[in-house]
Amino acid sequence: MRLLLIEDDQFLLRSLTAGLREENYAVDTASDGEAGLFKATEFDYDCIVLDGMLPIFDGWEVLRRLRPLKATPVLMLTARDAVPDRIRGLNAGADDYLTKPFDSDELLARIRALIRRSSGQASNLIEIGEVLIDTAARMVSHHGREILLTAREYSLVEYLALHRSHVVSRSELYEHLFDEDDDTLSNLLDVHVSNVRKKLGPDFITTRRGHGYAIE
Repeated sequence: MRLLLIEDDQFLLRSLTAGLREENYAVDTASDGEAGLFKATEFDYDCIVLDGMLPIFDGWEVLRRLRPLKATPVLMLTARDAVPDRIRGLNAGADDYLTKPFDSDELLARIRALIRRSSGQASNLIEIGEVLIDTAARMVSHHGREILLTAREYSLVEYLALHRSHVVSRSELYEHLFDEDDDTLSNLLDVHVSNVRKKLGPDFITTRRGHGYAIE
């Protein structure tokens, strides 16, 4: 899953980016509202973490300009914890609101919930045949046995599972699995798909020639 983190505090920006990448998210960053709005409108993200107090455009202005163009889930992350500020953020189009200081586990749980709900998935458990995907634990099991996947293999399985029965193009997968700093290779996706099939069965991921991949 690919996230956009818009935060002007450079220490917090670096630490959050490192923490989210440790959780196997692809993360793009911006340190002001103008750059954040540009990335938010130019690319498709699974979730945006948006600071309220930003240079150039504040978080509320970013939301005001973004919402007519994109429905990307947005978690506002700000030190302004007064009720009117929270109401203002939610009314501007934020999907959730978390005040600083915050617990990193709670931030991760809220991000997972926003991504899950935006895909129409109510539970953190996705059952596909004999395969069970736990998006909270980021774990996959087959016939009750845990299957060890690499971070990128898990991200591929989770994204396709959240969009199951839909054909997902190669370009969409690249856009959601890799961030702006990734040096990707043209056949890297094929390698991950092949490895997942070896671990979960040859028919778990279906190839639609000329269109992309799907989990039926």
